[in-house]
Amino acid sequence: MKRILDCRSSDFLRMTRQELLDAIAGSEGRTLACETIGAIMPMLGDVTNAEFAAAMGADLLLLNMFDVHKPVILGLPPTEPDQVIRKLKTLTGRPIGINLEPVEQVLSSTDPQENMWAMTDGRKATLENARKAADMGVDFILLTGNPGIGVTNAAIEETLRLFKQELGDRVILAAGKMHAAGILSEGAENIMTEDDVTAFARAGADILLLPAPGTVPGITVEYVRRLVSLAHQLGCLTITAIGTSQEGADVATIRQIALMCKMTGTDIHHLGDAGYGGISLPENIQAYSIAIRGIRHTYRRMASSVNR
Repeated sequence: MKRILDCRSSDFLRMTRQELLDAIAGSEGRTLACETIGAIMPMLGDVTNAEFAAAMGADLLLLNMFDVHKPVILGLPPTEPDQVIRKLKTLTGRPIGINLEPVEQVLSSTDPQENMWAMTDGRKATLENARKAADMGVDFILLTGNPGIGVTNAAIEETLRLFKQELGDRVILAAGKMHAAGILSEGAENIMTEDDVTAFARAGADILLLPAPGTVPGITVEYVRRLVSLAHQLGCLTITAIGTSQEGADVATIRQIALMCKMTGTDIHHLGDAGYGGISLPENIQAYSIAIRGIRHTYRRMASSVNR
């Protein structure tokens, strides 16, 4: 078994779902996931935000607001719609996941002019959309909710159970919330509870997503540490997430959050997409990576060719 720290692009292409999970676990809390938005103008214009995040040290790439019916990743060369995920994997050499949202009732405006997070049919966590994502080459699906959308933990649990039953081992299933996602009763310490961790694990989650300490009111190192320990006891990996625009904070803040997440025992560290917009600040990706695994592993990931 290779650790993700030692994996090259060719390794990722050959990996099964379980082998990728084992590679993450084997890296002992030194895996970095970066979320990007492909449907808005990339920071570098003609280079995708996903490529930029990979170049700064990301091991895993997560696409937010990716619509499986209208797959758009700005900055890609001309590509057939059903091939955009595979093309992005070729260009970045990284495993790629997408967010799908188990929306029961949209709580925010559905007008894109008023709400940048406005829901579309291709982002909903339906079985049809999940199957389409798997067919497109997605390696993992994260069931979560964008700001104000209205995703409940009960809906995540129900969707997890369906996806696990119908998709089997085709994709890695991750689940959780990094903020309340519009459900005020599931804010602060109630964003993810021990009951939620247990329920999601039993419903079939491979990875449980939790808010990073210091990113949501009331979420401390000790609180997340308890949830991480429980998830590990239940056989799941964890990902601590920055989803509160602090991916656009100063480098000192990012380093502090990184070390607090390390103290929780998490397996994967996540940086959101809200730096300037569409990607974390690139210097924060590098700083986070150096904080959790040092310069050698960071520069190795940044420098390794996608042709290896």
